[in-house]
Parts: sequence; C-alpha cells; structure tokens
Amino acid sequence: MKKKYTIGLDYGTLSGRGILADCENGEVIASAVKEYDHGVMDAELCAGRERLPAGWALEHPADYIAVLDSVVPALLRESGVDPREIIGIGIDFTACTILPVDENGVPLCETEAFRNRRNAYVKLWKHHGAQRYADRINRYLETRGLADSPRFGGKVSPELMLPKVLEMLDEDPEIYEAADAILEAGDWLTRVLTGDHTRSCSMAGYKAWWNDREGYPEEEFFTGIDRRLADFTGKKLAGRVTGVGEKAGTLSAEWAARLGLCAGTVVAPTIIDSHAGVPGSGVCTKEQLMLVLGTSSVMVGLSETPCSGSGILGGVKDAVVPGYYALESGLASVGDLFEWFVGRFVPPCLVTEAEEKGQNIHTLLSEKAARIRPGSSGLLALDWWNGNKTPFVDGELKGALIGLSLRTRPEEIYRALIESTAYGTRRILELYEENGLSVREIICSGGISLKNPLLMQIYADVLGKPLKVAASEQAAALGSAIYAALSAGAGKGGYDCYAEAVRNMSRVRDIVYEPDRDSHARYTEIYAVYKAYSEIMGSSSRGIMRRLSELQTE
Repeated sequence: MKKKYTIGLDYGTLSGRGILADCENGEVIASAVKEYDHGVMDAELCAGRERLPAGWALEHPADYIAVLDSVVPALLRESGVDPREIIGIGIDFTACTILPVDENGVPLCETEAFRNRRNAYVKLWKHHGAQRYADRINRYLETRGLADSPRFGGKVSPELMLPKVLEMLDEDPEIYEAADAILEAGDWLTRVLTGDHTRSCSMAGYKAWWNDREGYPEEEFFTGIDRRLADFTGKKLAGRVTGVGEKAGTLSAEWAARLGLCAGTVVAPTIIDSHAGVPGSGVCTKEQLMLVLGTSSVMVGLSETPCSGSGILGGVKDAVVPGYYALESGLASVGDLFEWFVGRFVPPCLVTEAEEKGQNIHTLLSEKAARIRPGSSGLLALDWWNGNKTPFVDGELKGALIGLSLRTRPEEIYRALIESTAYGTRRILELYEENGLSVREIICSGGISLKNPLLMQIYADVLGKPLKVAASEQAAALGSAIYAALSAGAGKGGYDCYAEAVRNMSRVRDIVYEPDRDSHARYTEIYAVYKAYSEIMGSSSRGIMRRLSELQTE
C-alpha cells in the first residue's frame, strides 16, 4: 500500500510554517517557513503611515496568502512526494485574530475604499486596544447574572472577538456595515482554499461563545450590549460550524493548481494554534496537560465537565479532543518578556562575554542564573508585561519587579522573570485542579522547551510535576497534520479515531524534568508571597496600574 501524507500549516505571530507528515508514523518528511513581510503593525499602519494608538496590534492578510504560495510548493519540492498521496491539509492559527471581508471574501483592507483605515485590517490575538469594550461587556455580564457562565469564562478579555468588533463598530461603523462577514483569519484561509463558508468549532467556541448545544448567544444578548449588533450572528458570523474529524471543505481546482496539489484534497477545520499542540504533543487523557512555551504560553487540560472563571475557558466539548471539554488559559507574555529584558537591559560587558564564549546571551544568562538558589536574590516579579489572562483577565495590568538593590545582578533579574512565569503557570494549574483535574504529567512544546533547560527545571520545581517534552519541534504543525488525517478518515489512509492517530503520529522525548523536593518546598513559600502580591496589584491596587495606563494616552 502506498504511503499517505498530510500537510500541517502553523500560522504564528510573526511567520507561517508548514510540514509534510507521514500518516503512518508522523515522521516529518519536509518542512518550510515564511516570515510575514509586514510583520506586526503596532506603531503605525503600513498604508498611509497612520500612527496607531497604544495597545494596537494589526497584521496584513496578504502575508497569510504569501505563506501558502511559498511553503506548500517548498514542501512538495523538498519531499518529492506525489501530490496524489497527500490526503489532507490542516491549518492552525493564532486566535482571536479577526478580519472583515466583503461578499467575495476579499479583506476590506485590500480594497481601495478602506486600505487607509486601521479597523479594516487584521486585529491580531494580542491586540489590546479594545480593553474598554471588554470592560463594558463584563459590566453587562454582571447585570445579566452571566459572569460565572462557562460560556464566558468568568471575565471577558480584550483578546476575544466581541470587544474587537465593538471597537470597529464605534470607531468606524462604515467598515462594520461594509463587512459581509467578520472572520477568524484561520477560517478565512479555509474559505479561500475551499470556497466553503464554514467556521471552526475551536475558534467559534473559545473566542465567540458558540457551543454545540445552543449555538451562539441569542440576538437579544448582543443587542443588549449594542443595538447595532442585531445582525451580528445571523450575518457577520454566518457559516456552518465544524469540529474535529469533520471537513471544512475540499481544495478548489484554482488553489490546487496554484499550490501544486490535487483538487478535492480534504481541508480540515482550522484549529487554534495552541490547541493544535494537544495532539502534536501526544496528549490523549485527562491525566495529561499540554503547556506551550513560546512568545506567550498556553495550558490546556482535559475535563469531563465544563469549567469557567478567572479567565479559564472550557465550555465547549469536542473542540480539541473528542469526548472532553478542553480547559484553556495561559500567560500573555513569556518569551517576549525574556527578549525584552535581554534587548533593553543586559549590560555591554555581558554581551561581550557571550560573544567571546561564542554563546547566545540567553545561554550565558541561564548558566549564571542556574547558580542562584531559589529565593536567594530577594527578587520577586509579576509576569504581566502584556497584561494578565488568569486570574484577573485585564489587558492593562502591567509587570512589576520588587526587591531590587544596588547589588542586584542581571542574571538574578533574568531568573526572577523566569520564576514569575512559572508562578503564573502554577496559579492556572491550581485553578484547573480546583475544577476537578488530576494532572499526573505535563507535556511541553514550543521553542523555549527545547532551548532552555533552566526554565524547564524551574517550572518542574515550582509546579511540582514532571515535565516531558514533545518529540516534534513543530508540535502545532504536527497537530494540524493529525487533524487533517482525522478529517480525511481511514478510508483515504487517515484515521477515524483520535487516540489512534495520536498514538501513531506523535511521541515525546526521552528527557524528563523531575521536580526537586527541596526546591519545590522553597518555591511553595515564595509562591505564597507571589499570590499575596499579585492580589494586591491585581485587585485592591489595580487602580494604580489603570491610572498609569490612562496617563500614557492623555
């Protein structure tokens, strides 16, 4: 029998990458990457050079098409695989990353009328300009008695769909009216490839409050927030919602010819990029938990019952793993935080030392930080450099570092920043366990899990759990390839069973980071201080941080 293959495309914040995977064993036959030409627009708009307000993060949809045009042909050239043996394409994408399109699916930012208008562009997942609209929605939920509903996750973040849409509606209602649909960027790509108007269960459920029992919230819910939202779900969110194992559609003849594939190739529903890491990491059971460590972090655990509260989303069943609700939360800044410190505050003498040793500056700092005993520096940091997702769900909360003295060294700050992200992760894990999860092991993926052993050991010590590492360096892309094999089905050479697909196509590395008992005990003491300080800065003193944010823009 001839081998069968699937393509997994992983769209991140700065680039899109793809793999071609063997359906029999998950072996990656070829890989390719394409950086976005426009990058993230957070200072000015590419068209017209308009200055963007604080908190804005936009992208250009042309960059996503460029990834298709570059990556897919590269996979075919590198692998030499016959396109007839490729049975499916899976896509994962950052979310909530949205764009308005016209009746032909053309992004409004690519039309002459709207190319100079910021609300016509893609609003990236980390766009925080809509915080005031998230606040407005949260007040509305409280008046309706819905703040604790599993559907809304306890508190609405500016990173979800509706705050970004309300921002568009208020700032530039002409764009809202002109939009035939408002799509997740991942759903837009499957629509481009197939011509079918489908939406992902993953994105609709976790970012726009859809569930398989009731669909979207009723129209009256949206008009209670703003009367202009009467057609929001009926028109702007129209489209069949598809889940794991279903098809978003099949590749059109036009795009098959353009990419060098076969018309009719199955296209799986888009999955949130972090969710794709679940199968890509080998997570199958509720005793396992997935942790993606990259620019930000995402933690996904499996539950038999829905969960909500404190920024945790978990009200959608079968969106990630069949038979389970997937509980999701994470930190808004991890790798970004370390890069910020290294790029802005490392003294020249350390840069010179790293160069003389032929080391990356992170490697040098990690070596020095590894010699520091937990708690010995007297430093404590809050990990909110890009806002807080859990437990305060506030994009305007800021990071903090206390305990500094004239004797403080750069490596001590570096270690304190790593520890702060571990404490933030432990807070999420505690909330998961309070909601019934019994986690035995954590499987990590993302670049940091492969590059920074110090961070991995600190996380194991802080969390008190063994940490494993996904074998694939492209866990999200591999997960998308696995979902593509499920959408294609066993009849075409894929799979009908999620667990079977994961067992065959993904695995973990031999290395295990076991928690050190003494370090865990010490970190538990420090974590109690972290929780107390975060409560002060996130609750009773939140007005201080809010006022600082207001002064920034006055």
